[in-house]
Amino acid sequence: MPGTRRKAGRLGPQVEGYRAWLVQRGYTPGTVRNMLADLGQVGLWLSAEGLEAAQLNEERMAAFLTARYEAGRRKIPGTRAMVPLLSYLREAGVAPAGQLLLTPLGALLGQYRSWMVQERGLAPATVRRYENTARRFLREQASAGDIFAPAALTGADINAFLLRECGRVSAGSAKGRVAELRSVLRFLYLQGITPLRLGTAVPPVGGWRFATLPPTMTAADVQLLLGSCDRSTSIGVRDFAIMMLVARLGLRSIEVSRLELRDVDWRAGELVVRGKGHQQDRLPLPAEVGEALVSYLSGGRNPESARHLFLTCRAPRGPIRADLVGDVVERACQRASLPAVGPHRLRHSLAGELLRRGAGLAAISQVLRHRDLATTALYAKVDLGSLRQVAQPWPGAAR
Repeated sequence: MPGTRRKAGRLGPQVEGYRAWLVQRGYTPGTVRNMLADLGQVGLWLSAEGLEAAQLNEERMAAFLTARYEAGRRKIPGTRAMVPLLSYLREAGVAPAGQLLLTPLGALLGQYRSWMVQERGLAPATVRRYENTARRFLREQASAGDIFAPAALTGADINAFLLRECGRVSAGSAKGRVAELRSVLRFLYLQGITPLRLGTAVPPVGGWRFATLPPTMTAADVQLLLGSCDRSTSIGVRDFAIMMLVARLGLRSIEVSRLELRDVDWRAGELVVRGKGHQQDRLPLPAEVGEALVSYLSGGRNPESARHLFLTCRAPRGPIRADLVGDVVERACQRASLPAVGPHRLRHSLAGELLRRGAGLAAISQVLRHRDLATTALYAKVDLGSLRQVAQPWPGAAR
């Protein structure tokens, strides 16, 4: 942007580096110009306030936005729009690394996070999930006004929180909430923050194994979802490849997001899948799935040097998150005018279709990569036609 270097104040030396950083992450030229203009305004504000770039953090960025608003500026970037600038300055070593705000809740969550990693050895995704539940629980239940008092927690508080949480999720997710809540309560007791073992007050969730039928879709509906992807666009080609992996190979969302370029063995026609518990499996790569991947990869991934297979299509470019797979399936449901389902429904549907085609439970277990054959036995209940053949007639009724 012409003249940006002269008008960037304290951040003048960072203009070219920030420009290259944005281009590398796939931002369009127009967006790059706008973000460089924001850099210039922040730099001028730092100069006016007598501050150095090394003193820039979230608090001072918020003060900059407030100053812009009070000055009567019409176009003021939001807080999220300033995240890339702060991220770049920290990566470049200009601004200090972000630190947790020293609020009582923030400090306690920081201790809880360290405890989960160092004492429990939990995976990063698990740590994030447990921390999110802990944040909601402690913020809602352990705070009265501005006073943070976890020692005042009671069993009634715990039950009230669980009732609210379980009222909006499935039985499986409710079991997860129970485990997450017991974890934070165990931490609070071991740290001497609460005097009682409140984890014992967390009631179990009723959800018996094999009590329900696994939800499935017909093969025709699955094909409708796949056909709804507009493969004339880069997003449509990527989404089609993602859905093919889920619908034809039964991959989980996290497994799709973990895939790397090296995991596709084109010569052997195999795919390496990183599943639960650091387990790695090799699956045969069907021709139609391979063709979908080739179409996506030949469309020009950006950045080309990225090691992950699937990348975001909008800046900042990078590996997709697991929850994007759910968004892809949900958008396909909307386009196909079908009820919204999650990606795991396609995994269930694959198992049901294999069963209807005569595949045994052992073969289905290998495709879905179940460690225990008893887990696969759940799908025996969806073959209603075969079950009718072996069901005993009701006494006094004709078969």
